[in-house]
This record gives sequence, structure tokens and C-alpha cells, in this order.
Amino acid sequence: MGEDMMLIVYLVIALAIMLGVVVFFKLNVAMALVIASLFMGIASGLGLVGTIEGISNGFGSMMRDLGIPIGLGVILGKLISDSGGAYSIAHAIVTKTSEKLALYSIGLAAFVLSIPVFFDVAFLILVPLSVQIGKQLNKPLPYPVGAIVIGAALSHTLVPPTPNPLAAASILDFDLGIMISIGAIVGFIATLVTIKIYFVILDKGFWKKETDEDSTMDNPYGKMEIPDNPPSAWIAIIPIILPSIMILLGSVGNVIYDENPEIITFLSDRIIALLIGAIAAYFVAAKSLNKKQRDASSSEAMQATGIVLLITGAGGAFGAIIQSTGIDQAILDIFVSDAQSVLSVILLAFFMGVLFRTITGSGTVAGITTMTIMAGVVTGVDVHPVWVAMASLSGGLMLGHVNDSGFWITTKIAGLSVKGGLKTYTTSEAIAGIVVLIITLIGAHIF
Repeated sequence: MGEDMMLIVYLVIALAIMLGVVVFFKLNVAMALVIASLFMGIASGLGLVGTIEGISNGFGSMMRDLGIPIGLGVILGKLISDSGGAYSIAHAIVTKTSEKLALYSIGLAAFVLSIPVFFDVAFLILVPLSVQIGKQLNKPLPYPVGAIVIGAALSHTLVPPTPNPLAAASILDFDLGIMISIGAIVGFIATLVTIKIYFVILDKGFWKKETDEDSTMDNPYGKMEIPDNPPSAWIAIIPIILPSIMILLGSVGNVIYDENPEIITFLSDRIIALLIGAIAAYFVAAKSLNKKQRDASSSEAMQATGIVLLITGAGGAFGAIIQSTGIDQAILDIFVSDAQSVLSVILLAFFMGVLFRTITGSGTVAGITTMTIMAGVVTGVDVHPVWVAMASLSGGLMLGHVNDSGFWITTKIAGLSVKGGLKTYTTSEAIAGIVVLIITLIGAHIF
């Protein structure tokens, strides 16, 4: 067996180890990533010390680029959520559309909300409101729940400042402003298209209430406390769009100037942009939260940031170890017959993302690991790296199931059975992943 094939075998074994550690030993996915990294490095000949150094360097490199921005993004989202601003945004989007488009507006509200806040928070905010609208329209539960999952998942996967799209620009070395623009445009289009396709499937009798809903649940739809005097939607959205505008300022400057003026480079840096956004969120939250409450909200956000950073950094460590083995060239030699084929590279990134997501249950791990491997593969291929990022991320969106925390959030809060969860969370995300892949293939051949 050749050296290239042995590297592929080692990777498969590392993934099997990761899966076993998570499923059978119930360890955190971050620990599973470190254990898999140790095996991959040692088996591939990096040596004991070399493997440890590779893990440390991979983790450190990821934290250098993303640690502060992720922390600031979580604080921003937490303040907007706790102040009631996120609810105001969702309510404004959903209630100001016609009855015909009400279910689509739920998906768009979820898309906007999941830019600054975690999936579970967006879901908790929207489920009561959307289920009520579904009842008014005489639509079964999967219609509003599916719309929320689709919008929230696409936004969380494709639009910074969530970890995956934020990491894409650093790993694949392109302008973050491009990731914001392409991610938002593709995500918006994919949300509407996916909702339409999913609704068509539901119209064909896909849902069976008797087996897909859990009637034994005492308090479905969760509980989200909204302050009495939340900021308006227009005010609450300022901290969300302000960082994006600042980052895009740098992208525009790159077009206008041969070299951006120092002030533009400074203001468009992701740390400065998200710092300004977090400060703006602190002032916006003052309408409904006193200083003590805002400080408590920020502290809770920092606690939540820990596990996000650990998983993100561990994913970076695993990706760095894989990259150090030279497996990117092995993948090219074995799986890509034409190294210049855009189609081959895009599909490779997509299916690799699907594999990692299915095994680990984490879209973050799937996206970061896939993009790290593809950073070496994409060199010399005539395709903009943003499309490789989109392919990797769309693969990481696919096939979330019982080993994914988002699956259980959707299932338990919405009052679904496991079968119902597979028909909403898993199925809708799978459709979304394929839709994004198709848009990516078109975009990669046009731009």
C-alpha cells in the first residue's frame, strides 16, 4: 500500500477513534479531537514531540485569529438576546409580512437572529411566535419549525461572526468582507429556496403527527423571558450590522486603493469591528437592562464562550495535524484526477464536510477541519477560495442527527419524537446543504 493511501487509512482510523470516543465513552468532542490528533500525528510519523507541537501550534493559530472576535461576538449576541432586542427584530420581521409569506418570514427572521446569537437562543425566541402563526394558517408543526431550522442553520453556517465563516477567511486566506457578502447573499437565497422545497415535501404527506410529535411533553416550545421594555427592532439591529459594515469598509478599500490607508485597515479589522458592535450592544441593552444586569449578561456570555473556543481550537489543532502529514497532496493524487478541476475540488470539499459532520455531530468541527485540509488542496486551482469555503460549510451543514446538540434542542423544545426530529432538523438541513452546494457550483464557474 502506497504512502498516500496509508495517510488516508490513518485519517479514517482517526475519525473512527473520534466517533468511538464521543458515542461510546461520552467524552466531549473537543477531547475526542485531541485524541484523534494524537493518533493521526504519531501514526503518520510526526513523532511524539512533533505531534504535541503541531497540536499546540494549530490550537494557538486558530485562537490568534479567532479567539477575541468569537468572544466579542458571543457577548454582542447575548446582550441583544437578554435585552429583548432579538425578540423585537423577530417580531417586526414576522408581523410585518402578509399572511401568504408569513412562514417564509419566520425563516428570514431566524436567518437574521442567528447572525449574532446561538442557534438555541434563536430557536427559543421564535418557536412560540411561529407555532402560533402556524396554527392561524392551519399549518402543522413542521412548517414553522422547519422554517426556523433552515434560516437559523444557514445563517449560523455561512455568515460571520459565527466561528465557521469567521474562520474561513483566515484558513483559506481571503478577505473576510467577501465571506460576509457571499455568505449573506447565498444564505438568503438558500433560505427561501430551501423553505419552498421543504414545504413541497411536507405537502406530499411527509409528516405523520401520530408518530412524529411527542404528545407526552408537558411544556413544549420552551420559555424565553422578554423584558417589559425591549429596544425597538431598528435600534436592536444596529450592533448586528455595524461590524459587518466596518469589515466591508476594508473590502471596498482594497478595490479603491492599491494599499488601504492605515485608518481603514484598523477600523475594518475583525477585532475592532466586533468590539464596536459589542459596545453598541451594551448601550442598546441599557433600554431594558440596568448596569448590573448587563454585566451579568456579559459574564454569562464569556462563560459560554469557553466551550466554543475549546471546540474551535481543537478543530484547528486536528486540521493542523492533518495538514502537517501532507494528506492534502495525497487527497489530490487519489481523489482528484484533474488538479485544476473546479468541480472535483468543490465536490471533494462538500463530501469531506458531510463526513466530518456526520461523525462528530459538530458543524464547527466539520467546517474548520475540512477547510484546513482544503487550504492545501485548493492551491493552484482556478477558483476563488470563498467557493471552497462555501462547499466545505455546506457539507458541514448536512446530516445533523442524534449526536448533534441542535437536533435535541429542536426535538425537545418543539415537542417532537426522534423520528420527527429527523424529519425536521436533519431533513431540512440536508436540503439546505444541497441547495448551497448547487449555488456554490454555479458561483464558482461564474465568478
